[in-house]
Amino acid sequence: MRRVSTSRSTVDHLLEQLEPLPVRVRAMFGEYGLYCDERFVGVVCDDVLHLKPTAATEGLAEGSPYPGAKPHRIVGADAVEDPALLQRLVAGTAEALPARRR
Repeated sequence: MRRVSTSRSTVDHLLEQLEPLPVRVRAMFGEYGLYCDERFVGVVCDDVLHLKPTAATEGLAEGSPYPGAKPHRIVGADAVEDPALLQRLVAGTAEALPARRR
């Protein structure tokens, strides 16, 4: 079974939709980790955004971004195309997570 990786154009589009939030991505094994306010909020796998489960993402479908991963919440295409909603989901997830330890 061939694994599909995330295209850079998908990641660039997500970053555009998330402006002006303090977000960044980090390449990870052909996929990308998404950080907001230096908190790891989710991953982009196979061109799909998966956020950590928090109150902000309640109601979204659950699924694992890759085999063996903990369940995450799947952000659908409609939410990705709605910048205000996408920003609320990502910012809300970051706010619910502990700050990065130094």
